[in-house]
Amino acid sequence: MMEKKKIYLSSPTMHGEEQQFIQEAFDTNWVAPLGPNVNAFEKEMAEYVGIPYASALSAGTAAIHLALKIIGIQPGDIVFSTDLTFAATCNPITYEKAVPVFVDSEKDTWNMSPEALKKAFEKYPNPKAVVVAHLYGTPAKMDEIMQICKEHNVPVIEDAAEALGSTYKGRHAGTFGDIGIYSFNGNKIITTSGGGMLVSRREEDVKKATFLATQARDTARHYQHSQIGYNYRMSNIVAGIGRGQLLHLDEHVAIKRAIYAQYKEAFADIDAIMMNPMNPDGSANNWLSCMTIAADSKVTPNQVMDALDAENIESRPIWKPMHLQPVFAECDFFTDEGLYTQRRNCDIAVGENKQPYGVGEDIFNRGLCLPSDIKNTKEDMEKIIRIVRGLFK
Repeated sequence: MMEKKKIYLSSPTMHGEEQQFIQEAFDTNWVAPLGPNVNAFEKEMAEYVGIPYASALSAGTAAIHLALKIIGIQPGDIVFSTDLTFAATCNPITYEKAVPVFVDSEKDTWNMSPEALKKAFEKYPNPKAVVVAHLYGTPAKMDEIMQICKEHNVPVIEDAAEALGSTYKGRHAGTFGDIGIYSFNGNKIITTSGGGMLVSRREEDVKKATFLATQARDTARHYQHSQIGYNYRMSNIVAGIGRGQLLHLDEHVAIKRAIYAQYKEAFADIDAIMMNPMNPDGSANNWLSCMTIAADSKVTPNQVMDALDAENIESRPIWKPMHLQPVFAECDFFTDEGLYTQRRNCDIAVGENKQPYGVGEDIFNRGLCLPSDIKNTKEDMEKIIRIVRGLFK
C-alpha cells in the first residue's frame, strides 16, 4: 500500500541561495567557526529588524542565557517569565540558579498579561529581569509591559524566537526590550538548521555576548580567561544558510499569513472553533496557526490531532504552560487575580483538565497547532480543512 503523503507542521524550506553562501565558504576555506558569513548575517539581521547591534549564536536558548548573564543574574535572583511558552524561554534562568516566577497569559493575544505582571510585582517588587515571549509569532502588549517594567526599573529580555518578521506598532518584535533574541531552529520561519541571534541597541551588550560566546578569551596573545565562557558562537557555514534564508523571510511571512487566513475563513461558520487571536496593534508572522475548541464541544483537540495523524499530517498541542511542568512545580505562578497557591496535577495532558485555572492553562486544554508549512499545496490545505470540518458535522 502506498504511504500517504506527509504534511508537516512547519518544516525547513530551502531556496538555493543558501547553497551559494555555503559554497563560497568552502571555496574560500572559511569552514572555521567564524568568518565572513557570520559578520554579514549579523549585519543583515540587524538591518532587517532595525537595531544597531547583533551577535550570531548557536541557539536562541544560548541567546537568552547570555542575555541573563549580561543583565547580571545571580543565584537566588527572581526572574519573571511568560508562562505559556516553550521551556527554552525559562530554562536558562535555572542555568544561573535564579528562580523563575511565571506570569499568566491574557486572552487578547495569548501573551503575558500586564495585569498578572502587576500582581507578580506586588509580591516581588524587585525582580532582576522579565522575560517576555511572543507566542506563535503574535506580538505581546509591549507598551503596557514595558511601562510596568520601567516603573520598577527592571530590564526586559524579549524572546522573539517565534516572532521574526512580526511587528508591533510599526517596530519589529525583539526590539522593544533591553535585549532581544531570535531563533533559527529547524521549524522556525527561517532556519539555519540550528542557531540564534542576540540583538540590542547597546553596543556593550552585544560585545559582551560575543565575548562570552567565544569562551570568554581575554585579549592576550596567550590563552587567558578571567571569566567563565561558553561555546555559543554560530559557525560560518550555518550563517551562510541564514543569509540565504533571510532573503526570503518576507516571502515566508506572507505565505504563513495566507495559511492563517485560509483556516480562519474555512472555520468561520463553526462556532466551536476559534483561531488564535491577533494583536490589533501589531502584525504577526503567523509562524504557527492555532485553534481552540469550545469546552462544551463534542470534539476534543486530541480527536482532531488523531484524525490528522491518521492521514500522515502533523499537528501539535499548544505549549504546556510552565507552571504545569513537573520541573517547575514549586515555582510561583501569577494570574490576573494574583498568586495561585494550589498545586496542579503536572502530569495532565491536553484536554484532560476539565477545570483549568488561568488563561494559559485553558488555552493548553482546548487548543492545538495546525499544519502551517509554507510548502503546503492547495490540495494539502483543502485536505486538512476537510478532515477538521468533518469532525464537527
